[in-house]
Amino acid sequence: MIKKIRPYVYLVPAFLVILCVTLAPILYSIFISFIDLTKNVHKLDNPNLWSFIGFTNYINVLKDSVFWNSLVKTIIFTVVTVGFEFILGLAIALILNEKFRARGLVRGLMLIPWALPTIVNAVLWKWFYDADHGTITGLLAHLGFTDGYSNILSHTTSALIAIMTADIWKNTAFVALILLAALQSLPKDIYEAAKVDGAKPFQRLFSITIPLLAPAILVALIIRTMEAFKAFDIVYIMTGGGPGGGTQLLSFLAYQQSMVFGNFSYGAALAQIMSIFTMIFAVIYIRIFYKDRG
Repeated sequence: MIKKIRPYVYLVPAFLVILCVTLAPILYSIFISFIDLTKNVHKLDNPNLWSFIGFTNYINVLKDSVFWNSLVKTIIFTVVTVGFEFILGLAIALILNEKFRARGLVRGLMLIPWALPTIVNAVLWKWFYDADHGTITGLLAHLGFTDGYSNILSHTTSALIAIMTADIWKNTAFVALILLAALQSLPKDIYEAAKVDGAKPFQRLFSITIPLLAPAILVALIIRTMEAFKAFDIVYIMTGGGPGGGTQLLSFLAYQQSMVFGNFSYGAALAQIMSIFTMIFAVIYIRIFYKDRG
């Protein structure tokens, strides 16, 4: 009997850590989304003044035009970044799966952008876009795309493209790493049989490689979609949600409402709505990749 329960006893410390660090804050966030909790000293210190208001906070979020504008920008950011990261990551994984000189070195170099902390990555790209001395702004001016040095981060569209570019540069390596690991586990005999049957490279890619990579692709897309949908630090460092709310993604809006304006309940409700959207994305991915598998 003791031998049977011993493995579960060893798991108790890890379970308690997860409970305290992850589950407890989630439950508390759900709880305060149903009460009226603002930056009021008396309310913050006295739970007796907390009043249950049901779905009022959720209704207020859905009525807020700022929320819908942020939602559109967040969806654009998520779809574009995850889409490019998947396409580029798959291409890089296919290349690095081939045998060539210094392949190990190239694989190591590929991981550098992903290994950088997001804050460092954001500061680096902010320097690239600097209006006076930025490498990218200077290059664009040199190629004639802009009339001299210009502040890319001061325009709504270019600022959104700028933070998407920074995110793609950092996280493409993560997708490539997952797909490369999956590629190396694929059976070689299937490809040899396909070559004997006269299958072209693109036919092998779409008929063999991608279907066999479906589980790895699903994992990569779900993880990256969840991270992209809640992107915060890259926006906070590079643009601060500006200009004029042009890069105000949902996570940044939740931060503003909670930590800047003190609308903690509103911010908590917004966070729960974000969680629902990420689950919707996950369900869509699962249905797409497994629709033919029963």
